[in-house]
Amino acid sequence: MTASLIQLVASIIFAIAILHTFSVKFFKKLAHKYPRHENIFHMLGEVEVVFGFWAIILITIFLLISGKAETVNYLNNQSYIEPLFVFVIMIIAASKPILDFSLTCVRQISKLLPINKSLSLFFVTMTFVPLLGSFITEPAAMTLAALILKEHFYSKDISSKFKYAIIGTLFVNVSIGGAMTPFAAPPILMVAAKWNWDLAFMLTNFGWRTAAAVLTNSLILTFIFRKELISLKDSIFNEDSVPTLVLVVHFILLLGVIIFNHDLIIFLGIFIIFLGVANSYNQFQNKLIIKESFLVSLFLAGLVILGGLQKWWLQPFLTSLSPNQIYYAATALTAITDNAALTYLGSLVDGLSNEFKYALAAGAISGGGLTVIANAPNPAGYSILSKNFENNVVSPLYLFLAALAPTVVAIIFYKLI
Repeated sequence: MTASLIQLVASIIFAIAILHTFSVKFFKKLAHKYPRHENIFHMLGEVEVVFGFWAIILITIFLLISGKAETVNYLNNQSYIEPLFVFVIMIIAASKPILDFSLTCVRQISKLLPINKSLSLFFVTMTFVPLLGSFITEPAAMTLAALILKEHFYSKDISSKFKYAIIGTLFVNVSIGGAMTPFAAPPILMVAAKWNWDLAFMLTNFGWRTAAAVLTNSLILTFIFRKELISLKDSIFNEDSVPTLVLVVHFILLLGVIIFNHDLIIFLGIFIIFLGVANSYNQFQNKLIIKESFLVSLFLAGLVILGGLQKWWLQPFLTSLSPNQIYYAATALTAITDNAALTYLGSLVDGLSNEFKYALAAGAISGGGLTVIANAPNPAGYSILSKNFENNVVSPLYLFLAALAPTVVAIIFYKLI
């Protein structure tokens, strides 16, 4: 497939944006070195800003090359439902009633394990919450897990090595944890309807593999860092009760957003109702994470704009591979592009075998924890947890290395067993 000038430009900018995500520490250092321009360098040092910033650059060049009509037409033909859905679901899932109830569930389950309290709380958080993502969606699960981990583990005196191990495993577990149903994991959601993957199919082909991989990753991580976990002081839990009616209303609104996740007008309408409820019962709310959710939404919207012009090289590459090759290629490619984009491009090709379809989707979710851009919920976890790392930055290299072992576990269950 021959690329147009704007497609070539978009691919170059896309590559620069990926390099930028690996260079955020450099911009943080520039902010300290040049205090006069501190704010702009701090902004460029935020991973969540990267793709939004380079999308603006692309749009500007697009206008100069192709003119207003073609630029606006391209932008209008892209779907921004996923960025807006993640914005809404993050805020609602992180509301105090939902978060407190989820933490209570995690605590009650952890009490059933006859082991140290910190060990059991950590293990259940890393296992139960990502698997819960198959029902409440991955962005919601990522938000809940990251907030629990931040409050009860990252806020403690744990080693940097443990911090990276947690976030690497969390990203992988959430990426695969939503694959038990056809509506929760973005790369599965993109193809489920066209490929007729219903709940029975997902449970049969992905369900047990997903549960086993998440459980194995959590067990290994908990065992390796058991001494650090045991040494932590017991967490002090907030026992403030939220009225049942308020909790039920929040869950109804959360469920409504999940059910209508493809219907922009409806889930935005539900979100407006949520804001009204949150304001009316603000005594039962913490500060809503609007800034963090906006930055994540900006990141994903930028990825949509830049990714929409990568089809010229990505789709021919995918279709040139065998089912066995496509699994490993999808796992690797996910590290440099959103895994939902991979499966979407694959879904545009007719006549794919069932084996190829499975390999593409399984590879996409297997590699979803390797980088921040690999899976749509990752920026949400990054936004919440990055402030607990040195210079408020998660090293892309260390994240990649931390996610490698959990990714290998996913490969074992999805491909080799």
